[in-house]
Formats: sequence, structure tokens, C-alpha cells
Amino acid sequence: MSADKQTNWSYTEALPFEDEVLLRARERSHELGVHPVSTGVGAALTVLAASAKAQTVVEVGTGAGVSGVCLLRGLGPHSVLTTIDSDVDHLRAARLAYSEAGIPGNRTRTISGRAAEVLPRLTDNAYDLVFIDADKASFPVYTEQAVRLLKPGGLLIVNGALDNGRVADPAAREPLTNTMRQVGKAIRDNDSLVSALLPTGDGLLLAVKVQPARR
Repeated sequence: MSADKQTNWSYTEALPFEDEVLLRARERSHELGVHPVSTGVGAALTVLAASAKAQTVVEVGTGAGVSGVCLLRGLGPHSVLTTIDSDVDHLRAARLAYSEAGIPGNRTRTISGRAAEVLPRLTDNAYDLVFIDADKASFPVYTEQAVRLLKPGGLLIVNGALDNGRVADPAAREPLTNTMRQVGKAIRDNDSLVSALLPTGDGLLLAVKVQPARR
């Protein structure tokens, strides 16, 4: 990254303001060994959730609730966030963050389990937004399931799509880097999606589900 690009990235990451609720959630993330979404990604999630006017949201990878709070703050008062994580400590920390943010309990649904097993049990074409931020090795499975879950017009958000800058480096051939390249190409080549890759944080891959005839 050039000096100018690094300066721009640092500025955009530092610009959003985070209150005590998010700062405490970040602190709990670090205590649990969880890498939360960056400040810039968190702000983007709030904006994207608000602009999508989403009512039903699925989050794959709960962490300690940083991303969930950011999503919920962009959602309407009757929306529901379903978040999936295999670690009960992560879910417990997330519920605390939601409570501290003043989110009513009926607006969140926390599911303990492996996302690869939980996602197939969710209803087709029933969700307005799916956010994926979990184990990268399983991203191909998660993104395939996300496309099935999304309503037409629904938004898919994949975090970490640049894999710490390695995806853009042809010499980087690590298995997880190749997996993220494959995910990006699969989404780009899917006729039911229109997509864009943003350099926010470690890369936000966005895709909207449309009818193939509209491509």
C-alpha cells in the first residue's frame, strides 16, 4: 500500500465515532481472543443495513457483538437479527452488548452451533441481509447458503475479502487466500448477483441478489 493509500485508509478507519457500548464490546472481543470488525467496517455495516431497509438479517460469526450492534443500529425498530456462532461465550458476550445498546430481546435471536449445519435449516428467500464474518475456510459454503437465503433485492456482505491484502498479491498462494479469491470470483460470476469489492477494513465484498434477466 502506498503512503497516500495507507494515510487514506487510516483516516477512514479513524473517522467514525464509537460510543462506550461498542468500546466495551471490543474490549470483551479481545478478552475472548476474537478479532472484531474494524471501526470503518462497523460504520459501513450500520449504513448498509439502514440503506437496505432490512427487516430480517442473518449474521454468520457473532464474535462479542460488535458487528451485531452496528447492524442493529442501522435496522428499523421491528427488524430481527439472527446470529450464529459455535462458541457459547461469544454468544453470551454478544447478548450483553445488545442489552447495553438498549436492543430489546425480541429483536435478536442467538443460535449456538456450526453455521454449516444451521444455515441449511433456515428458510429460502426469507432474509434481507446476510453478513458473513467467520472461519474463512468455510466461506464458500456460507456464501452459497447466503444466496439461497436472500430475498430478491437482498444484500450479502462478506468481511475479510482481501485476506490482509494477500488476495491482491498474485504471489500469495496460501490456501485461505485462494479460498477468498474463489469466493470473490464465484460471487462475481453468479448471474443472480451484482457485486462490488470495497477496500474498507480488510475488504468488504458486497452483492445484491437480482433476477438473472436484469444482468
